[in-house]
Amino acid sequence: MSTDAAEIRNALVRLRRTTGLPVAFGGLVEAGRPQMRISELSGTSTAALRALAVVSGSGLGGKAVALARPCAVADYSVSRQISHEYDAPVAAEGLRSIVAVPVVVRRRVRGVLYGALRTVQPLGDRVLSATMEAARDVEQALVVREEARELVAAAESAGVDPVSREQVREAHAALRALAPRISDPELRAELLDACGLLTPRQPERAALAPRELDVLACVAAGATNAAAAERLGLRPETVKGYLRSAMRRLGAHTRGEAVAAARRAGLLP
Repeated sequence: MSTDAAEIRNALVRLRRTTGLPVAFGGLVEAGRPQMRISELSGTSTAALRALAVVSGSGLGGKAVALARPCAVADYSVSRQISHEYDAPVAAEGLRSIVAVPVVVRRRVRGVLYGALRTVQPLGDRVLSATMEAARDVEQALVVREEARELVAAAESAGVDPVSREQVREAHAALRALAPRISDPELRAELLDACGLLTPRQPERAALAPRELDVLACVAAGATNAAAAERLGLRPETVKGYLRSAMRRLGAHTRGEAVAAARRAGLLP
């Protein structure tokens, strides 16, 4: 299972838990093709929907993809709001009331989350809101992962292409800020390894705690305490505390001295 598909899967489990919906399913839009494929099932009793390719504009999910907005029907089989290419697999699973919410990343639909009942009844605002919230969680995870991949690529190419020192420092600070937000341990480790590519040499031992280095990386890139707090998702007072601790560990009396000492130690680019 890909990491992106895993985000869909986890969102479906949370959606069923928070709403009590008996069935949830979803999948990702296939790269370069006007369709999404249902790959993740939760609560289903058959395999009728597994690997089903849903073309943009067709059925409920295809309509959500085409319009890039949530769509719902109270009784799928007789609804006049959608086309009916997928009636057979939906009927085989016994689904009647269904909501489909697109996952939109950078203005492009990347996937669809469905929630469903096996009875005919309108899905209320609570269910719609919960499904939309689950989709937003997936969107945020995919955005962070894409940003991380882009930064990793930039870091790996930094030793080949002429990148200015300030750009390198900014990339290093961005990578340090992204790492704690990554739930995938392998991707998080890859990000931190990429940080090492941007430093002049690998230190023999870490002289700073991870969060102290995160703060100092932001400071080295020119961020104020307030800007560093916003980037790292911390309170300004917490940033000040980490900065003071880093200065003490490095034997520095000012922010500038701390940055310079960290660079000499190979901790910062």
